[in-house]
Amino acid sequence: MSDCLFCKIVAGEIPSTAVLKDEHCYAFMDIRPINPGHVLVIPVRHAANLAELDAGSGAEMFKSAQKIAAAVRASGLDCEGINLHLADGPVAGQEVFHVHLHVIPRFSGDGFGLKFPPDYQQETPLEEEIQSAAARITAALE
Repeated sequence: MSDCLFCKIVAGEIPSTAVLKDEHCYAFMDIRPINPGHVLVIPVRHAANLAELDAGSGAEMFKSAQKIAAAVRASGLDCEGINLHLADGPVAGQEVFHVHLHVIPRFSGDGFGLKFPPDYQQETPLEEEIQSAAARITAALE
């Protein structure tokens, strides 16, 4: 895709700080890191969202993310844990429309976190709602 920022990075048209490259994935340092060591893993082949991503490329992204997470932990950077984050669509926070997986080092007091709605733990959905949602998803998988 000629106008895709991440495709331009893969093609070398825009500079990046790569940490891993192979025929399936390209991983590079996020230029707006949440914490030092924040890496983005992208498929080499363009896919704007998860629906467009082939299963093989998705598997390779997660394999690469596992390797990078282990390397971040072994690097000496401040890292007590790792978050993997993939935003799929604007409402989920996706800003660059080339699938990408964030590998985010975490440590106590870093100020970052996933925020649940205020009533998240106070109200449990009815069993019928859970079963209905499961049935709709199962039907869509068929």
